Amino acid sequence: MWQTLRDNPEVLWGFLLALVVVVILTPTVGRFARILGVVDEPGERRRIHVRPIPRLGGIALLLGIFIPALAFLTLGGVYRGILLGAAVATFVGVVDDFRGLPWWGKLGGQVSAAAIAVGFGVHVERFTFPLLGIQQLPDWVGIPLSMLWIVAIMNMVNFLDGMDGLAAGICAIAGSTFAIIALSLGKPEAAILSAIVAGACFGFLRHNFYPARIFMGDSGAMLLGFVLAAVSIQGLLKTAATVALFFPLVVLAIPIVDTSFVFAKRLKYRQPLYTADRTHLHHRFVNIGFSQRRAALYMYAWCAILAGAALSTRFIPFRAHGVWHFWPTLAVAGIGLVALATSVYIVYLLEIVKLANPRIRRREQQAQAERKTA
Repeated sequence: MWQTLRDNPEVLWGFLLALVVVVILTPTVGRFARILGVVDEPGERRRIHVRPIPRLGGIALLLGIFIPALAFLTLGGVYRGILLGAAVATFVGVVDDFRGLPWWGKLGGQVSAAAIAVGFGVHVERFTFPLLGIQQLPDWVGIPLSMLWIVAIMNMVNFLDGMDGLAAGICAIAGSTFAIIALSLGKPEAAILSAIVAGACFGFLRHNFYPARIFMGDSGAMLLGFVLAAVSIQGLLKTAATVALFFPLVVLAIPIVDTSFVFAKRLKYRQPLYTADRTHLHHRFVNIGFSQRRAALYMYAWCAILAGAALSTRFIPFRAHGVWHFWPTLAVAGIGLVALATSVYIVYLLEIVKLANPRIRRREQQAQAERKTA
């Protein structure tokens, strides 16, 4: 692995350049947002910040991704499509940050960005399943699935962006993990782009971690979701690795679980799926008494443990050449159990602790009554 990294120094340089660009440009973007009045005001029911915070951090993230990408990527075909789609996703987010878009307008923009990437070849052509081997997918299956994946991850990251530093930190961990896995799979360009995303997110955390001085806004959340979704297809799913499908699902498990939980709640109470509320995981941490900083750190740790499970599956040879090996298999199983136990513990914190606290239970009951009467 270290030899592979030495052979591809652009991965490290892309990470560092993205980090520096975002650290330097973000304060300027924040001042620009204040001048234009693109500011998140406190007071809405789902908001948890207490002072006006400028949005449009996605512009700094876009520059932090584009500048090193232009420097270190071969911009032909697929990666040109990814960057064009990223620009469209950011533009749609900027418009939403400025004026607000109806849900169908935002969805149309997301589909357009996904269509650009897919049109340049970012789509799943085959899956490698355990015991079944490589299974080819016809275009009429692979293309819609790829577009659905990209649009879904864009929205999931957008939903996750509701607490200082949360979405940036989760995407930083995801980008770092994707870079390591893609490099090990012989996909250096996917590794470079993933590392660039990670560097941009770590740089943004310098200004976005609690107490945040700027928010990434829809522009940043849609950008990060788009790039991570596209690079997970190009760098992880388009391989012969048997567990390739497992990698993005585990690394992006937190936004997937968060969105699934919220949608289930909204369906239960017959609310529109696009209605904003305080049922996300980060809101539930705050509801049981966590500070924003502590809640974000818990979710970072959870994401890092899940990422560790994905990396262990890739790098521990538990089934080499079709033969299962006892001790490596035991090690992978142990790491998987730790990831599972962590997830169960988070559920315990958010559900069992809530039920044991009368104050929190009353708050939940009031929220349910409000949803029924809304």
